[in-house]
Amino acid sequence: MPTRSAVDVFRQALPALQTGEVQSWLDLCTEDVVFEFPFARPEQPHRVEGRPALAEYLTAVTSRVRLDGLDALETHQTVNPDVAVIEATATGTVAATGEPYRMSYVVVLTLRDGLIARYRDYWNPLHTSDRKAAA
Repeated sequence: MPTRSAVDVFRQALPALQTGEVQSWLDLCTEDVVFEFPFARPEQPHRVEGRPALAEYLTAVTSRVRLDGLDALETHQTVNPDVAVIEATATGTVAATGEPYRMSYVVVLTLRDGLIARYRDYWNPLHTSDRKAAA
């Protein structure tokens, strides 16, 4: 069976991201997965380590934001098939307020043994629609 690239795994993860199916996301991650948010505000997590912590984090995020979709999706496969850069704009609704949610992200995705091992998520912490929503 051919190995999946980081872009392939991200595309497989998209439906779970859009529907908030946390377990489907976790199934694509290593046990020791690390999610990093280098630009997170001080009161938000900058790093989430391991599947149990990621389950808790993703459950909280999906309860705060209902995603309608990902627009302007661009994937950039690096020369290493286990690493990709993804650009996307998420749109949806902030659950607490009903306000529209729109945030652009740049993600550096790294696989190990075909699973997500590291997910570095670069987003704008000053974006106003994000203040009451997700990291």
